[in-house]
Amino acid sequence: MKTLLVALFGAGLSMAQAPAPVKVEGALLQGTPEDGLTVYRGIPFAASPVGDLRWRAPQPAAKWEGARQAAKFGPTCVQGRGPSGAGQGPGMSEDCLYLNVWTPAKSARDRIPVLVWIYGGGFNAGATSERNYSGEKLASKGVVLVSIAYRVGQLGFLAHPDLSAENKNHVSGNYGLLDMIAGLQWVQKNIAAFGGDPRRVTIFGESAGGIAVSMLCASPLAKGLFHGAISQSGGSFGPPRPATMPGENLKRLADAERSGEQYAKSAGASSIAELRKLSSDKLPAGGRGMGMAWPIIDGWVIPDDQYKLYEAKRYNETPILVGYNSDEGSSFSPPKTPEEYTAAVKARYGPFAERLLKAYPAGAGAVAKTARDLTRDAMFGWHTWIWARLQAKTAKSRVFYYCFDQHPEYPADSPWAGYGSGHGADVAYVFQHLNAANPQIAKQDEAISDAMATYWTNFAKRGDPNGEGLPTWPAFSDANPLVMYFAQTPHTGPVPSAEALKVLDAYFAWRRTPEGEAFVK
Repeated sequence: MKTLLVALFGAGLSMAQAPAPVKVEGALLQGTPEDGLTVYRGIPFAASPVGDLRWRAPQPAAKWEGARQAAKFGPTCVQGRGPSGAGQGPGMSEDCLYLNVWTPAKSARDRIPVLVWIYGGGFNAGATSERNYSGEKLASKGVVLVSIAYRVGQLGFLAHPDLSAENKNHVSGNYGLLDMIAGLQWVQKNIAAFGGDPRRVTIFGESAGGIAVSMLCASPLAKGLFHGAISQSGGSFGPPRPATMPGENLKRLADAERSGEQYAKSAGASSIAELRKLSSDKLPAGGRGMGMAWPIIDGWVIPDDQYKLYEAKRYNETPILVGYNSDEGSSFSPPKTPEEYTAAVKARYGPFAERLLKAYPAGAGAVAKTARDLTRDAMFGWHTWIWARLQAKTAKSRVFYYCFDQHPEYPADSPWAGYGSGHGADVAYVFQHLNAANPQIAKQDEAISDAMATYWTNFAKRGDPNGEGLPTWPAFSDANPLVMYFAQTPHTGPVPSAEALKVLDAYFAWRRTPEGEAFVK
């Protein structure tokens, strides 16, 4: 009898601690209590984009009966490789439009600010189930953390004349961006049920996720869906070109449609109907059927060259917090010799090559970090710098700019001597998922991680990262070009490679002239 009473008492206690289901548009959701939070995984925010819905804008999710158990991540969107967090989610599928919520709220009346995460992966990979994206640490700092899945690769961004013809706006591609917008619309309609404040939503992402953040800032379809934006190694301000290059990744619709026709031909499909009937593992390019893909300037989701949009003040103005890592170039096939670097610069930059080689010198013998910095800036640094400058000039909302340079001090005889922080190194710091068992993780790393997480969540709360116990982070402008450095301690300093950025800026300006446009055709 005593054993039975103990068992019943324990069961009753567990039932009392279980959160009540929340009501959303679909119906009821049952979350899981975890360390003072309630967590909801695998919430469908749109219909499964399969069959005739492949390569269409996301449609409303179906309703369900009873309380849906939101305990597991949704499937990873079909892609060429599994995420590093593989094993947490139930495999890959085209049925992948799910989001996740970590909330510290005790009731729907709490109205807590919201951070919405958009993963990276070059628009060809990524998943919300990645271990580093788990949101419990950030949510514990007083925000509701949401992560949104979106279609990637050709399933997320294929453009084709027949797809444009069946669309009422006569465009195609950008389905992955439309997924993000659908997720943000879901947040606006439903996040209050989780104790979140739909009037204080901040989007943030890294790499392709950070690039997507800048695209959402420029998309009229996303107007009013968020109130702050954080971009880690992002921005998309390069001019379009038919044959893309890093930092100049955008095609216009007509060029993307031609590429889509070639893709369909490679699949042996004579129509979009035939292409839709192919299983995802039968699509061209890779075992998972991807093929490299990217968002495009379609005149609808992305109206035009983003640089021009910002010059004309045609963007969704919110406070922004933007930055990049000190040695991003080390992560993207850096040249092995100074000669290889010089040849690559001449091939890509043509008449600007000599000026850029002087601004970003190769070094002698081993390739210098200054050479890697050209890749860093062409892909991320210039985009962040020009985004910050354009917004500081044209908006009332404040701009906060950073450089992440936290890394071990490598000895002179190490092959990593002289290297800084590579691409993606910041993510574990922001989400506070440092590997404490790693002997290279020091107290300074933990302090930087806590500072970044606090700055990020302060920004979500107030549109300003500053707060008690933190070094002051001044707003950025041309008149006050100070950057927050995360390097052993948070401290301010000048824009990295400021004079070299001016040369790269002249290149991008030239690329928008008739001569520069003709150079890349």
